[in-house]
Amino acid sequence: MTFLSRCAVLLTATALLSVPAPASAAPQPALRFGPCPDTVPAPPAPDRVECATLSVPLDHRRPDGPRIGIAVSRVPASGSPAERRGALLVNPGGPGGSGLPYAVTKRAKLPESVRRAYDVIGFDPRGVGASAPADCGAMGGLFESPAPDLEGRAYLASLKALADDCAGNALPHLSTEETAYDMDAIRAALREPALNFLGVSYGSYLGAAYTALFPHRTGRMVLDSVVGPWDWYDFDVIQARALLRQRETFFEWAAAHPQRFGLGDAAAEVRQAYLRVRDGFSAPGEDGPGSFDRVVYRALGRTERWTPLADGLRAHLRDGTTEGLRLPAPFDSPASRNYEAANRVVKCADGPAPTPARILADRHHLHGLAPAPVLTGMEAAACAYWHHRPAHRTPLGSPDAPPLLLVASAHDPVTPAEGAHALRRLLPGSRIVTLDDDYSHGVFASRGNACVDGTVAAYLLDGDVPAADVRCAGPGLPAVN
Repeated sequence: MTFLSRCAVLLTATALLSVPAPASAAPQPALRFGPCPDTVPAPPAPDRVECATLSVPLDHRRPDGPRIGIAVSRVPASGSPAERRGALLVNPGGPGGSGLPYAVTKRAKLPESVRRAYDVIGFDPRGVGASAPADCGAMGGLFESPAPDLEGRAYLASLKALADDCAGNALPHLSTEETAYDMDAIRAALREPALNFLGVSYGSYLGAAYTALFPHRTGRMVLDSVVGPWDWYDFDVIQARALLRQRETFFEWAAAHPQRFGLGDAAAEVRQAYLRVRDGFSAPGEDGPGSFDRVVYRALGRTERWTPLADGLRAHLRDGTTEGLRLPAPFDSPASRNYEAANRVVKCADGPAPTPARILADRHHLHGLAPAPVLTGMEAAACAYWHHRPAHRTPLGSPDAPPLLLVASAHDPVTPAEGAHALRRLLPGSRIVTLDDDYSHGVFASRGNACVDGTVAAYLLDGDVPAADVRCAGPGLPAVN
């Protein structure tokens, strides 16, 4: 490493650490819980869910300035007082994922011992759902149908239009760092001395940001399907490459079952069938290749969706139907529009942006790796034209935080496992639990793996940090009926 390179590293490290702290604020009032909105499902009896709104500063460095409301939900612990371990804040990911109903849906999957020990707390992060939702309108034509396959100057023009449409939001304040301060405000309002947290996907990034700001208030924290500590655009490119590898695995898997799917008995034949279907989405009256890519992006991340995807490809080739190749909910629904808006606003608030030249070069490279790459997840490209550039990167991790538990699927294409290893270097003493021979996104209380769930439950209940990293045997590729 040259002297200039060492200086650049030191300057970057200084920028990450020299984050100005918010001004001191008055003690946080306790939350007043009551009925929840209809968007929150009722848990099975005798459990109950209750909701509240927490007032926080729009800018935590200006506690006397404008305020916004953060929607919070709670499902109380079902065990005895002796079993109680406190509150467990949960987040489902995104950026842009609504966490208000997640207290109910995720809790239902948690080990019973964890449900008995913890009040499970959900929340809509700022910019999402019922917490000052972001609205970017047309988002540069993102919701148009048919969804075109844009490249070159046309693609860059769409990114600029998207950035222009998002300019009316509170761009610098709908950030991961501000949300981490909101999480600490929730902790204070619950009268908890430390924050216990389960964050999945982007939730892991939120947890890492919290440890950077509040290492001495960090409790038992599980970061599942970890987003690596990279700039968002760098992460998006890493994910796009992983999706290409996963798609090849899907082609090989479908080719191994030619009688079931009829797409060919070699990966190359399945690949050609896939490309014919994608080309068919460009026909008049069809939804467009962009719509097809969104379906594929969603399907590649969870192996239980592979059979429906392969069946959809076969049906489209046989009779032209697209019923099996559509998202379960309309892409342009209000919830989806909010998700897509919040996703861009948060990513662009968290760190530096790519240049237009780099965006085009990366897309050219990805097209060179394989035909029709799945580029749906490269949301941070819009940051090239953003109306507000952040002053610093979101700080992640701290050597002063207690050991955390990081969980990864060995072949997760959405948050590749390398992200957990990269983040762990910023969290000394933390351990990684890896589900080997697994190809899905979301592991703990999701894959039904007793090794993973038992290890994480022991950590949450008793603070048991494994002496070394843990590897659990995974399920392999999905079975075919």
